Amino acid sequence: MPRTPVLFVSHGSPMFALNPGTTGPALTAWVQAHAPTQALKGIVIMSPHWMTRGIGVMTTPEPETWHDFGGFPDALYQLQYPAKGDPALARQVLDLLQAADLPCGEDPERPYDHGAWIPLRQMYPDAMVPVVQVSLPAYVPTSEIYAIGQALAPLREQGILLIGSGSMTHNLRELRREDGPTEPYVTDFCAWVEHTLHSCDLSAMLDYRARAPGAARAHPTDEHFLPIYFALGAAGWGQSPEVLPQYISHEVIYGSLSMDAFSLEGSHA
Repeated sequence: MPRTPVLFVSHGSPMFALNPGTTGPALTAWVQAHAPTQALKGIVIMSPHWMTRGIGVMTTPEPETWHDFGGFPDALYQLQYPAKGDPALARQVLDLLQAADLPCGEDPERPYDHGAWIPLRQMYPDAMVPVVQVSLPAYVPTSEIYAIGQALAPLREQGILLIGSGSMTHNLRELRREDGPTEPYVTDFCAWVEHTLHSCDLSAMLDYRARAPGAARAHPTDEHFLPIYFALGAAGWGQSPEVLPQYISHEVIYGSLSMDAFSLEGSHA
């Protein structure tokens, strides 16, 4: 079975489910070309909307769709994502994490939060691929999140798609109701990330908070950026010069919310 690619996707606002912009169709097209439903046996996704001490692993066989947000149109709360869970895949995830000495535990009741189901609904609207969510561990360095991806990289050999779902920029205080010119700090930050990824500079990327221009403004809190390290570790980025990002989207919405998404292929060294 060919090794699956790895994805980082920006899930943006919950309104992404109703207003997909250019990013939604771009993700749909990427899936059809590179990872269609019939080519996959499962999906493992990390979302910043599930944060735990240690690493939580969803073992729920039939997860509910959690509308974990407020103040949006009624139509958004009617949407469901009925993909099955996969307890056997979850057991593999737990075994791989334990083998890497990464603290983890199972959650047999976890629903899909919107950081998982909203982008997946754009990518796999048929909901036919089983999904296992992995939590973002709180209060750990970027290197440990990278290590989680590394630990789960062998799943790529089994037709499992690994996804880090977050946001390339995420300053909710600066969102505008109407789309308009992109804030310069957003452009600078996203350009730094893209350049660093193409340069394979792992040390710089792990230290993004000190090195990236406008990092504290792009991410007043960093939980929405951290799933990028899960994707980078799963792809072996920074370990092999052949693993480079292929950008799927560069859209910016509400003036400051970057929807950047990219795939990574190659080795998982």
